[in-house]
Amino acid sequence: AAAMGTRGLYVGRRAAALLAALQMVLLAALLTLAALYGRCRQEAPLPPTPSPSSPSPATRSPAAPPAGVPVAGPGRRLPLHLVPLHYDLELWPRVRPGQAGPFAFSGQVNITVRCRQDTNVVILHSSGLRSRGAAAVRGPLPESGVSAMRSPVPEPDAAVEVAGMRQEAGEVAVMELRGRLWAGRRYVLQLSFQGRLEEDLDGLFLTRYTDQGRSSTLIASQLEPTYARTVYPCFDEPAMKATFNIRIVHDPSYVALSNMPAIDVSEMKDDNGSLWTVTTFNTSLKMSTYLTAFVICDFDYVTRTEQGNEIRIWARKEAVKNGYVDYALNITGQIFSFLKDLLNVSYPLPKTDLVALPDFGIGGMENWGLITFHESSLMYLPSDKFTSRKALIALIVSHELGHQAYGERFFFCLFKWFGNLVTMNWWNDLWLNEGLASYFEYLGAAFVEPTLSLDKIFYDHVVQPVLREDNEIGVRSLSEHEDKIKGSFSLMSLFDSITYNKGASIAWMLSGFLTKKLFIRALTSYLKEFSFSNANQDDLWTHIQMVVDAQDEVQLPASVKQIMDSWTCQNGFPVLTLNLTTGTVSQEQFLNKNDENSTDSYNNTWIIPISWMRNGSSQPLMWLDKSSKVFPEMQLSESEYDWVLLNVNLSGYYRVNYDQLNLKRLARLLENDPKAIPAVSRFQLIDDLFTLTQFGYIQIETALELTKYLAKEDELFIWNVVLSNLLPENLESTLRNYEVYPLLKKYLLKRMLPIYHYYAVFVRQNVDALADDYFAQVYLEKLFATACWLGLQDCLNLSSELYAKWMDNPEYKIPFLIRRTVCCYGVAVGSDKEWNFAWEMYNHSDSTKEDKDILLFAMSCAKESWLIYRYLQYGLSDTLFSSNCTSIIILYVVTKDIGHRIAWEFVTENWPLLSERYGKELLHDVLKVMGRFVNTDVQIQELQVFYNATLEEDERVDTTLLLELAQFENMERRQLLIKIANWLRKNIDD
Repeated sequence: AAAMGTRGLYVGRRAAALLAALQMVLLAALLTLAALYGRCRQEAPLPPTPSPSSPSPATRSPAAPPAGVPVAGPGRRLPLHLVPLHYDLELWPRVRPGQAGPFAFSGQVNITVRCRQDTNVVILHSSGLRSRGAAAVRGPLPESGVSAMRSPVPEPDAAVEVAGMRQEAGEVAVMELRGRLWAGRRYVLQLSFQGRLEEDLDGLFLTRYTDQGRSSTLIASQLEPTYARTVYPCFDEPAMKATFNIRIVHDPSYVALSNMPAIDVSEMKDDNGSLWTVTTFNTSLKMSTYLTAFVICDFDYVTRTEQGNEIRIWARKEAVKNGYVDYALNITGQIFSFLKDLLNVSYPLPKTDLVALPDFGIGGMENWGLITFHESSLMYLPSDKFTSRKALIALIVSHELGHQAYGERFFFCLFKWFGNLVTMNWWNDLWLNEGLASYFEYLGAAFVEPTLSLDKIFYDHVVQPVLREDNEIGVRSLSEHEDKIKGSFSLMSLFDSITYNKGASIAWMLSGFLTKKLFIRALTSYLKEFSFSNANQDDLWTHIQMVVDAQDEVQLPASVKQIMDSWTCQNGFPVLTLNLTTGTVSQEQFLNKNDENSTDSYNNTWIIPISWMRNGSSQPLMWLDKSSKVFPEMQLSESEYDWVLLNVNLSGYYRVNYDQLNLKRLARLLENDPKAIPAVSRFQLIDDLFTLTQFGYIQIETALELTKYLAKEDELFIWNVVLSNLLPENLESTLRNYEVYPLLKKYLLKRMLPIYHYYAVFVRQNVDALADDYFAQVYLEKLFATACWLGLQDCLNLSSELYAKWMDNPEYKIPFLIRRTVCCYGVAVGSDKEWNFAWEMYNHSDSTKEDKDILLFAMSCAKESWLIYRYLQYGLSDTLFSSNCTSIIILYVVTKDIGHRIAWEFVTENWPLLSERYGKELLHDVLKVMGRFVNTDVQIQELQVFYNATLEEDERVDTTLLLELAQFENMERRQLLIKIANWLRKNIDD
């Protein structure tokens, strides 16, 4: 499944949205693969089914687990005595249109199992369900070709008496039997159940929405990772695959969907004579319980057929009528074909339904044959000219289709049919599903949207963010040992950026040093061998090794398992340190050297592929397979034009710390000819240097030297990483209080002017021409906001011009790419007239949620104190704002350079009322911001007086510690800013 932020009604929030979409497609493929791949240590195999020559039941010693057998929690395993083969499942949600709650559902399930070890206890998963009637066990079932040494073949109506059934901790149900189930024989477990239908977006849930002006309800499911057990009793582990016959009873005005096509629709009456519809679905392929899916809705759909596979996209009727899902329909078939051709694996299902849910907890879920999405991940307005929304959808669909094994977000979900075809043995190898799907989602998105610079997007949205997260002590490894995963909380915590982004980054690196051709060949082999079964990480390594051994073009320094386990079974990543006078390259784990708790006791080493270039020419791949190694080829000559660049295009998951000699030559090269270094490598070089500064490896002056060339930098995604490091958003108001501000202003504006004027022309003359410039849609706002913050007069004038056009004609649309900045500075450089217009438009009935948020922010940008104070007073009014807006207004104001003091006085004066509404959470949020302005003991004492009057004793202690930490951090920040200021004075005119 894919996690995703949403933006407005339709596609996601800027870069996150695009990423989510891309990841969904690829994650889908990766999920399938992940399941196939396996993990760092091999699972113990299932006990073999006894052969006909095994001892007869009469002579076999008892092996049934006692009543106290360890039972599994959400993150632990069931005993292996029984293995499910087939489910006959009926679900009956008792919901009618317009009905008020509470809501419930009932059902019954017959589970055919094979006994692997004699037992008189049945243990399976069940959570939050109540029994309806007595459970039963039929069998043993007739077997063909059973040896005479076995017990006689029973009559078809044979049964094993159930002594009782109880619910135990760990989300399991235990059936005590009066007889015994015999190893090697098949039985049917018969259970009836009922449960509550909640609106919590997990398990089987109900959600309300509006369509064509009418209120409606629908029922849908989200069962990953361990919610199937809340819908029906089952063996809820990914390795326990089975086939399913599903039947859904529902109101006649709804349509029911499940994994397979419907084969029969009939009618039935309940005990009260009321009419219900029964939809019966075809038998599924073998799949895990978390992939079963159910949707009961009153939606319309659009459809097409691609290579014999019927594709339907379901959505609210008004969305279908307005063409909002047409783009998703058009690219879904293309992605299926792309994946089929790429991996040479046919899509195994006759149909694929994609459902756009108005409310859904994640971006998308790769249920086999019935992929569910938040509608913002699937809808594209025909009037929306901008590529970023298409890119988001392409990524999400691609990810989820990838899981279909071609099963998460749109691209992500499309790619995940791989994860459904081959599933991980256990959740500790989740990265095989999600990481691989994320990798493939980018390939699929690039296929359907070739104008996107998806390599840059991948590095910017996937690799760089996870590198920033994956350096903390305690961050887990990609493939965790099973005993570390305990409880549903731990399982849910696996659905994080380590699984998705690090997994995708490692897959990208693997594809790079193997070559894409060999990587795909190995994946194809892997998928074909493990189709409809489970695999672990080692299984994937084995298939890659087989492909490597069968050719002589790619030579590896160690086995695939040794190389890849060093990346998946260790936490963190390495930093390479270079001495190019000697050609020495050494590695160590990247840690925070400023942190006393971060010691040098880590002995982790990686087998590292080093892609590199010298003087602009690509060089043969090198390998660092020990802590330090001399590469004579990398020794620099005395020529100032001799330079080396490692990890070209961020092909490896590590950072590089160059020596001063090479950095000086790279800085000179950038000033003379920046295009001599690939764009992604320029991005990486700058990000590595600023990060190395932050974590104590080098001095800030070293990083600043690499910014001199920026007047020649025309890539927005590179400018974004520069500005994010030099001017973090949370420090902008603080920086104005330091002497570094005028120096930064002069230094940065001189370098920003070329790229600023390039885009300002488009904004003034033809902003639609930027429709295919993805990074303009994602990062132009940051560039313009910085230019205005630095006081660039043209930026302030442009904001005033566009805001004035809006005031003159409220139907005018300020260019979406810079709307937030224009509104903020339109108010900031204006008077109460501009502020009052923003207030009027905020209260306009046609304002969207996104418009309102922009205007809430803009009104906090006023430069006159009385306007800010009036705004805060408005925030207290129940009639002017909804209750949740007050805290947002305060937090917007407190981050402004003139607003933080006004906001703090406002909070202290009105604390009784604010505390009653928002409690301590608001205070903590305000304190996080206020802490940046605590620079003296007097300020500490002032805040302490307030805490003593408002907080409990234990909270006062905690808050005091936070303030003292803030004071220390501010002192360090001042020292850093002094260094930056000194460097700027010396270099401001360069």
